[in-house]
Amino acid sequence: MLSRVQSAVIRRATGVRAASAAAASVSKPAEHKGRVGYVSQVIGAVVDVHFMEGVPPVLTALDVTEDLGRDEPLTLEIVQHLDANTGRCIAMQTTDLLKLKSKVVSTGGNISVPVGRETLGRIFNVLGDAIDHRGPVCEKMRMAIHAEAPKLADQAAEDTILTTGIKVIDLILPYCKGGKIGLFGGAGVGKTVIIMELINNVAKGHGGFSVFA
Repeated sequence: MLSRVQSAVIRRATGVRAASAAAASVSKPAEHKGRVGYVSQVIGAVVDVHFMEGVPPVLTALDVTEDLGRDEPLTLEIVQHLDANTGRCIAMQTTDLLKLKSKVVSTGGNISVPVGRETLGRIFNVLGDAIDHRGPVCEKMRMAIHAEAPKLADQAAEDTILTTGIKVIDLILPYCKGGKIGLFGGAGVGKTVIIMELINNVAKGHGGFSVFA
């Protein structure tokens, strides 16, 4: 008999495969731009939206057009197709005052954020809005937050060592340039301290840029 953890993992994997298959079976997100739906259920940050003309693809961003009494509009992201006409979404902001039958419009694409040198030293939320009280970003280009992972053969990994300036890392577990490293540890053991030191040393020693997310 499967344990609860195993059952949960299987359900999660099944849901991911179903979502991927659903996303592959529909048209490109741009073809659904302007498609109108209505909120059918709200459970905290989880919002179900019903579309009469068919639900847009998974990861499509939706805008709630109703006035919720705040400055910024509410943005939803489709994460699952419940059926051919209903999408389950995650709200990017609070769902206070959101009610059933609220009008929702497909943006025709994914959530996007500004990119380029204009973003250096700035702080953004998940929607790409600057939240550092330094005014708007005059970006020249925006990119979607979702993209296919590069193939292993296309990754530019090198056989050279990245000198971090942290002696214990450079001696015992040196990092390769272009590779990936995961830091695991409990609370309060110094993961963030190491990351901040890496950011400082890479910027000074290698002239690179760091993104803290």
